[in-house]
Amino acid sequence: MKDGILKVSSFLNHKVDAKLMDICGEELAYRLRDTQANKVLTVEATGLIPALTVARVLRIPLVFARKSRPISISDSYQTSYRSRTKGVTSDLIISEEYLGPTDRVLIIDDFLAGGSTVEALFRISKMAGARVVGVGVLIEKSKEGGRAFLAGYDVPVESLAKITKVENGHIEIAHEEPFIAKVREE
Repeated sequence: MKDGILKVSSFLNHKVDAKLMDICGEELAYRLRDTQANKVLTVEATGLIPALTVARVLRIPLVFARKSRPISISDSYQTSYRSRTKGVTSDLIISEEYLGPTDRVLIIDDFLAGGSTVEALFRISKMAGARVVGVGVLIEKSKEGGRAFLAGYDVPVESLAKITKVENGHIEIAHEEPFIAKVREE
């Protein structure tokens, strides 16, 4: 893999480790439990997996932004963002039916790097009159500045793993507190 790119296909975006995702969802839900969110918001594809586990734990609906407009969506909120991993500008679309002024939104995603994807979800939430009350990600690439980029939004940002360096096949992880959510025994 190129430097700075993490390969997570063995547990997240090609093959999914369901038990690990349950544990991650429990932990993010625990860390963001005081936000009083009533919706989880993410982007379609790999953001759906952690977002669904958080929504399930909190027992609140999950709404995901689509990258293309299906024929079933007429009135919608739409914005664009630049994807670092794909190197292209993409649209995000959410039906006006599913996001509105009474919503308190938790943004959940797989990665936080430069922050452009999460920031686009903030913009869509603002268009809808919804209030973003927190952000949770599985993996934060801290050297790419996403947390600092989002600092002006003044909401809690939680990440389960902070990667400080990916170089020559080696991954450097910042020391973090252990998970504290009680995970259900199977």
